[in-house]
Amino acid sequence: MAEDKNMQAFTEGSNLQYSQDPALNKMLDNVVCEVKRYADMQIEHIRRLSEIGIALSSEQNLPLLLEMIVDEARHFSNADAGTLYLVNEEQECLEFAIVQNETMGTRMGGSAGPITWPPVLLKKDGKPNHSNVSSHVAISGEIVNIPDVYIAEGFDFSGTKKFDAGTGYRSMSMLVVPMKNKDNEIIGVLQLINALDPDTKKPVPFLPKDIDLIASLASQAAVAITNVRLYKDLENLFYAFIQAIATAIDEKSPYTAGHISRVQSLTMDIARAMNAKTEGVFKDFYLNDDEMKELSIAGWLHDVGKIITPEHVVDKSTKLETIFDRVHLIEAKYEIFKRDVKIKALEAKLKKYESASCKVDGIEDIDAQFEAALRSVMDEKKFVVSCNNPGEFMDDEKVERLKAIAAKKYDNDGKEEPYISEDELYNLSIRKGSLTDEERKIVENHALVTFKMLKKLPFPKKLRHVAEYAAAHHERLDGTGYPFGLKAEQLPYQARIIAIADIFEALTAKDRPYKKPMSVSQALKIMNFMKKDGHIDPDIFDLFVNEKIYEDYASRELDESQINS
Repeated sequence: MAEDKNMQAFTEGSNLQYSQDPALNKMLDNVVCEVKRYADMQIEHIRRLSEIGIALSSEQNLPLLLEMIVDEARHFSNADAGTLYLVNEEQECLEFAIVQNETMGTRMGGSAGPITWPPVLLKKDGKPNHSNVSSHVAISGEIVNIPDVYIAEGFDFSGTKKFDAGTGYRSMSMLVVPMKNKDNEIIGVLQLINALDPDTKKPVPFLPKDIDLIASLASQAAVAITNVRLYKDLENLFYAFIQAIATAIDEKSPYTAGHISRVQSLTMDIARAMNAKTEGVFKDFYLNDDEMKELSIAGWLHDVGKIITPEHVVDKSTKLETIFDRVHLIEAKYEIFKRDVKIKALEAKLKKYESASCKVDGIEDIDAQFEAALRSVMDEKKFVVSCNNPGEFMDDEKVERLKAIAAKKYDNDGKEEPYISEDELYNLSIRKGSLTDEERKIVENHALVTFKMLKKLPFPKKLRHVAEYAAAHHERLDGTGYPFGLKAEQLPYQARIIAIADIFEALTAKDRPYKKPMSVSQALKIMNFMKKDGHIDPDIFDLFVNEKIYEDYASRELDESQINS
């Protein structure tokens, strides 16, 4: 029983009398207090190390992560200064990532910006560089603990001493730890300088008890850095793949190359302007970084459905164009009609000459009839060819004239053929633009295909709205758009932004075969009508105009004549 009480007293650090000797009792109390203090400190270190591990694993900003690693390592070891090096991609050198010195008030790298100091080479003259302590640790994977760099042997500390001489600093103790990831690859080196005595604040050697904690921290840090890099590499690959798809879709047609990238760029210009507003309609509107990325991806993918749209429809620059422009066939027919008129005139003249005994009468009449018939053929040809122009509005009178021409027949080697075929008449009768109703539906279907394709992709939660934003760029606030006929209350701001960017790009584009590029003023005038008709968001359009968001875009993408006219 007495032994149990003594043990309890020992663990609680009480002043239980172990003997009649007061000096011995005091010594035992001091031992108990020291053991308890050390145990508490170790428990605190373990708890803090666990917290740091959680913090490191959650930080996705690499510069901030690197700062956190040096801050915590210095805190653990009570180090005055610390440097974090990262092995470069080519495994040729150690690059300075973070430099901190409390006494000197120095913080470089991370949020403070890049460090321009020259890197530490891992090889010199083709051989491993073991003269520098940091490169030695990176090469060997060993931990190096130096009580005083001024009396240490085996490494070149001339650079350290030169720094001290120039700043008045005194580098003394140094702990250099390799940073190994889960694949046991050394990705960097953590270097701590001048462990400070808690009481005197003077430099002392790094204690052996701290080395394991710093090594553990360095290992956690290496894994965290590797994960952040991997995450960033995957994200970069994802964005590059998206842009590659967008480029492929644009390049499918030489007339729309660059359309997607221009719409994406203008979309982000509008979104940034909306984010910047602190008053008015958009004072409560704000897209965070993830939401801006989501909108950007939607901009890049808004036309992905065009991957299934036939080129001859996308590129249809005239009403008769398919794989080639069939107007040339009609022109060839009229050349035949022209030849036939000449032949008939010559045959009539020949008949006159053959039947005349002396004087030939009526030749002038034949020539006049020939000229009139030829003018009629050429006028008819000119009219039909003009109808092939998508910029030519076809009113009822023109359509009726086309029908009358299509009803005419000509002899094609004993077979009657119409001047204009039924399909040619149908295409030439398009009232406005170059597309038939069927072809327009094919083009419009790209928005629905965009939605179907993107909905099949397993986007992460923070990108879950990409499909609906991208597919809705042809929707109108009044419900007359496509593919779903959504109304204002169903259309988020992101979809409305892409719609305005897409319309402005389409109106001012210089590379459309079926229309001439509009000037900025013309485009804004048409879009203002669209605003009044309830097709586009009035507030976003007003911001677009009032903040002159279009100006930077115009300076990048449009001709001077479009801007100034």
